Amino acid sequence: MNYPKFDVIVVGSGAAGLYGALCLPNNLKVALITKEQLNTGASDWAQGGIAAAISPEDSPKLHLDDTLKAGAQLCDRDAVQFLVDHAADSIQSLVEMGVAFDRHQSRLSMTLEAAHSRPRVLHAADTTGRAIVAQLAQRVLQKSNIQVLSQAVALGLWLSSDRKCQGISILKASKISWIQSSAVILATGGGGQVFSQTTNPEVSTGDGVAIAWRGGAMIRDPEFVQFHPTALTVTGAPRFLISEAVRGEGAHLIDRSGRRFAFDYHPDGELAPRDVVSRAIFTHLQKTGESNVYLDLQPIPQDKIRYRFPNIIRVCQHWNVDLFTKPIPVAPAAHYWMGGIAVDTMNQTSIPGLYAVGETASTGVHGANRLASNSLLECVVYAAQLAKLAPMAFEPVALKTTEISANWKQEIELVTSVRKQLPELIWQSAGICRTAEIMAQAIATVTSWRSQLTDLTLNRYVTELPPALQVQLRDPAAESQLKLYAETLNLLDIAYLILKSAAFRTESRGGHYRLDYPNTSADWEKHTIIQSETWTKSP
Repeated sequence: MNYPKFDVIVVGSGAAGLYGALCLPNNLKVALITKEQLNTGASDWAQGGIAAAISPEDSPKLHLDDTLKAGAQLCDRDAVQFLVDHAADSIQSLVEMGVAFDRHQSRLSMTLEAAHSRPRVLHAADTTGRAIVAQLAQRVLQKSNIQVLSQAVALGLWLSSDRKCQGISILKASKISWIQSSAVILATGGGGQVFSQTTNPEVSTGDGVAIAWRGGAMIRDPEFVQFHPTALTVTGAPRFLISEAVRGEGAHLIDRSGRRFAFDYHPDGELAPRDVVSRAIFTHLQKTGESNVYLDLQPIPQDKIRYRFPNIIRVCQHWNVDLFTKPIPVAPAAHYWMGGIAVDTMNQTSIPGLYAVGETASTGVHGANRLASNSLLECVVYAAQLAKLAPMAFEPVALKTTEISANWKQEIELVTSVRKQLPELIWQSAGICRTAEIMAQAIATVTSWRSQLTDLTLNRYVTELPPALQVQLRDPAAESQLKLYAETLNLLDIAYLILKSAAFRTESRGGHYRLDYPNTSADWEKHTIIQSETWTKSP
């Protein structure tokens, strides 16, 4: 199967990838690559909403101030200014596309979330991400210049001799293919699956960041991970996110005795920034020896609960939690990655021809701690910049194909073992509270695992395949084995990036908390920049 050449390749089908593909000029031939089907990314799971200062009682200046405050002196002010200045236009664009945000009479409804000084979070019940992604996906499928390649796993960048990006390799339908293009846009989301406790879907394996890192792109601030305070904690259940908006509407955090313990740790209690609330719960659980605390919705009128949180009601009922009569058992889980591939306001990475948007990118908007509901806004505001993209010309290359009969069953036993052990190792070493000693041990283990995996024959098809050589896999099991290897290698790479950066930053700030360096230091009001194997502070 020979794919045609494209002007632009977009990898990822969340809000950033879909909106970005739609914003690209119509005269460009676009490939949209998605690992599973459309609507399987983290955007589709976003419950709380999308923040925008559009009410008469609000202003972009207030939104800017709240974002900078939440970011703990590490936001890029210009990047945040760009975000808040373009918020209204982005909301108008989504409304025109048919996104059905909740309304009060004729006005868009807005709610208050933690660390916002005004109600500015627009929502579509408690499935805002799904409402946005559904409309975007529908429009993508109607565009004649966009070809969707589903069930396709991106493996590596195609770099020219002068280090320009001119395509990628993908695994699809038992074939590894190189696809050539003038520009590649990575929009693969975050890497929450590197942690054993996460609200992220299974596809969130950090693919874009790992692929870019191996290609030599600059990575920024990977140590900053936001741990959501309230994930459903029921035996056998996935860590389903209980939205920030539930606390914004008035729900209380209580312990087993019914006491609102969050005020012991911060004067804002449940409405303190997410990192503060997560650490409060973590510390309280350490003290009490319990596995979870509770979210009590009794202060919220039942009709409002039914109107605002129908999906949360449904999921909780599925796991035998009737939130109308008893509190929801919750505990923190990894949720959002503030770091990523360093980009400018045009989404350009340090590699010519390579762009990144959404959670995969580090625009500088989120700093050390994302303000609630800014992520969907960032996806739309920054992806809109792709309308200005002018792809570079490239020299077409003839593709060659070879066939192999390979079954990597024995090698996969090692890969499976690493994949199983890695998330718990990273949760324990680079989770809510970190120390140098534990991280050093974890870095050694991750380095050893990665060395073992790159010695496998599987590796040559992910990181060593010559550009323009396509490989047909004859064995039916080979495709799933190669996908497992690629994802595990990606997870090892982002685990290494998180650990090394967290060890490098000898302070506590935002989503990064060190028990051995609990204070915030003015000397560290810099980004962590990783170029190849060198860790430095930003100038």
